[in-house]
Amino acid sequence: MTAALVGFAAVFALAFLGVPLGFATLLVGVGGFALLRGLEPSFELLAQTVVDASVNYGMSVLPMFVLMGVFVQKADIVDDLYKAANAWVGHLRGGLAHATVLSCAMFAAISGSSIATAATMSRVSIAPMRRLGYSDQLSSGTVASAGVLGVLIPPSVPLVVFGLLTETDIRKLFIAAVLPGLLLAALFALSVWLAVRLNPSHGPSGDRSTLAQRLASLRGVWPVLLLFVLVMGGLYGGVFTATESAGMGAAGALLIGVARRRITLAVLVDSLVDAGKTTAMLFAIVFGALVFANFITLSGLTHQLVSWIQDSGFSAGGVIFAMAAIYLVLGCVMEGMGLLLLTAPLFTTIALQAGIDPVWFGVFVVMLIEIGMLTPPVGMNLFTVKAMCPEIALSTIVRGSAPFTVANLVAVGTICAWPALVLAPLGWF
Repeated sequence: MTAALVGFAAVFALAFLGVPLGFATLLVGVGGFALLRGLEPSFELLAQTVVDASVNYGMSVLPMFVLMGVFVQKADIVDDLYKAANAWVGHLRGGLAHATVLSCAMFAAISGSSIATAATMSRVSIAPMRRLGYSDQLSSGTVASAGVLGVLIPPSVPLVVFGLLTETDIRKLFIAAVLPGLLLAALFALSVWLAVRLNPSHGPSGDRSTLAQRLASLRGVWPVLLLFVLVMGGLYGGVFTATESAGMGAAGALLIGVARRRITLAVLVDSLVDAGKTTAMLFAIVFGALVFANFITLSGLTHQLVSWIQDSGFSAGGVIFAMAAIYLVLGCVMEGMGLLLLTAPLFTTIALQAGIDPVWFGVFVVMLIEIGMLTPPVGMNLFTVKAMCPEIALSTIVRGSAPFTVANLVAVGTICAWPALVLAPLGWF
């Protein structure tokens, strides 16, 4: 157990010194295994882990969904999504903020990335909101917060990584995350409504679009909606596996980009290079996490924690409460993906021993990680919006995201109180 605690401390130290997390976990995992079993077995573990993970068919989900997200961004789809959302809800008080939440939900559903959603929507929505008199607090806070929908609404890269690390069915994770994702989007819309209700100066109402204008706004988004139905409908209906669904999504996004004349041969090459770089980074992170998890298991920490929980008589609720507290605290100082990689294998084993469904637990973990993306000092979405809009003070963005952080906590509490919200859809498909 001492070796495991020293290993965690070493990973944290290397991460804070700027060493990429994938390499930090890989170095500590190999080094720790070498101290416990010898240098040669540790190298054999490294080679075997990398080979086994590389030939795992499920790993092909990652590059395909990453490529799909890159094509979606290159196709410049988000402008049409925002215009359509504004046409339908822009007349409400705070309507542009509502449109931003709706656009983020739709963009998240096809990009799978929170940071990409926050960065893209910062460019598209904050300037129009500022021109119409919206406060920087509401506009920046809405974009930073609604961006986390990309973490939860399928296809979600963190859900894919959780499935790979814990050998949980990715298709089931995607199905289970739909209702919580819609719940969170609704709670975000409620947060906007309350913000402008309590302080009307935060967000004025806009012009009402005619029915003809609303229907016309859908012309630019129907390919995106069709793509989502194809990818998620085929996956949920059992027509595609998760990997096949990702491949169809990437091909569909490419066709949309070509049809919109946004993806040329040069852009295609750049997209493949960008997707390759991101995939290589994610693969390195997964390899490091798996090696580190083997070291932690060998150290006996997992067994001792499971035994301690069993001997202490903790209920499943007690285990969930303790893990939630750990995630909320660590989320303030760690990037979300790093936190997922360090904790998912260990905590999932403990959750299984406590009788907690692994699919429900995966959604629970990802929802807690997304809260960490909004909490300083290491809230990635806060800094993404700040980077895109340097004239807005970081403190303003933090204040603007606070109501949405509360909404996140309410959503987590809801799935804890009613687990069927997560698990019931598994029986529908």
